Amino acid sequence: MAINQNLSVSKNSIKAFRGAFLDFVEDPFYVAQNQSVRYVPDGLLVVENGIVKAFGAYDRLKEKFSDITVSEYPGMLLMPGFIDIHVHFSQTGMIAAYGKQLLDWLNQYTFPTELKFKDREYAEQVAAIFLDELLRNGTTTAVVLAAVFSASVDAFFEAASRRNLRMIAGKVMMDRNAPKYLIDTAQESYQDSKQLIEKWHHNQRLLYAVSPRFAPTSTPEQLKLAGKLLQEYPDVYLHTHLSENVNEVAWVKELFPECKGYLDVYDRAGLVGERSIFAHGVQLTNAEFQRLSEAKSTIAFCPTSNLFLGSGLFDLEKAKSIDVPIKVGLATDVGAGTSLSMLQTANEAYKVAQLRQYSLSAFQALFLATLGSARALCLDDRIGNFEVGKEADFVVLDLRSTPLMAFRNSAAPATTLEELAERAFSLIIMGDDRAVHATYILGELAYSKAD
Repeated sequence: MAINQNLSVSKNSIKAFRGAFLDFVEDPFYVAQNQSVRYVPDGLLVVENGIVKAFGAYDRLKEKFSDITVSEYPGMLLMPGFIDIHVHFSQTGMIAAYGKQLLDWLNQYTFPTELKFKDREYAEQVAAIFLDELLRNGTTTAVVLAAVFSASVDAFFEAASRRNLRMIAGKVMMDRNAPKYLIDTAQESYQDSKQLIEKWHHNQRLLYAVSPRFAPTSTPEQLKLAGKLLQEYPDVYLHTHLSENVNEVAWVKELFPECKGYLDVYDRAGLVGERSIFAHGVQLTNAEFQRLSEAKSTIAFCPTSNLFLGSGLFDLEKAKSIDVPIKVGLATDVGAGTSLSMLQTANEAYKVAQLRQYSLSAFQALFLATLGSARALCLDDRIGNFEVGKEADFVVLDLRSTPLMAFRNSAAPATTLEELAERAFSLIIMGDDRAVHATYILGELAYSKAD
């Protein structure tokens, strides 16, 4: 296994990759499989200076690019890099902390762990481990919550910059209902966030998310100042939690009695918009679904976390309905989540849907982890599939990575969408980090299982 921690893209470089390719051109929740899924059993991806130059059937492109060295991946499936739209890098060290629901879990495990990020050296250590784990799991973009300390954001972005990653992150804002050692003030969080935006937003491939932790740990003043940041920097993101747990929703009602509901707390502060990412949304009301749809906001679906903390079953079928369509992306959430693998997260998403008597297909799950999340982040002009002109972040998947998967799946490429759907389903149910053979960032090898 090898991970490249200092990745650079060679100028005037052109290279090609051959294998079976799967990506999406439309949303399979709304568009028929044969119109939304693009499958090339023997394809060629040509990358120039980190950008997709050509993509299509090998036989059609091989003569035009005959003088280029081709990296061949026979028997593998190449997909766009996975996009994790809600994850706590500051909770990496407490994944699999036992036995609590949300509010108790935060106090017993999360807050003491996040205090460690006051130490810049510790933050740097965890940032390296966290990003290497993402690459090992085929995740090339993530929306990340750091700790309350600005140094934790700097440590994360510096590590991401060295790896040339497209990452979105922000400093957690908390000015009440948390331990004193983690509390800032409304004005401090505004000033710190403003400085971090100026330093990191659009620095290389990095983007910033204004990140109040969740309504109970922010005063109305802090939320309003978060809204002010969104007005001052219209293309930054808003990233927070929403309606995860029944007791949390009741607490919000006590703290903000003047508001019509949890989402209304954010709405009154000017935080509900097209670039707003709300994690969980398990306990949403019909009116809140309607408002999120109108605002074109995003819900981060965190199935492993919602099951682990007993928060409930997200209503995916309503979020992806024709009546109140909402942008949805898949998310690991770690540390409440149980794995940084988007394949394992898709596995749990399928089970959550099953418990709600709703069938989630493999293609729909993989869409949520790629183009669906890119659209949710307003980044589908840059990442999410293999369209010419997009950034060449992709993952090489081995559908025969374990003895049982090898028994389940033929070595020969699937020849039809129906056959591919079967194999893709086995991938999300049985696959994990072992199925990730290689991860490429801007066409450069960032992780290789084989080495």
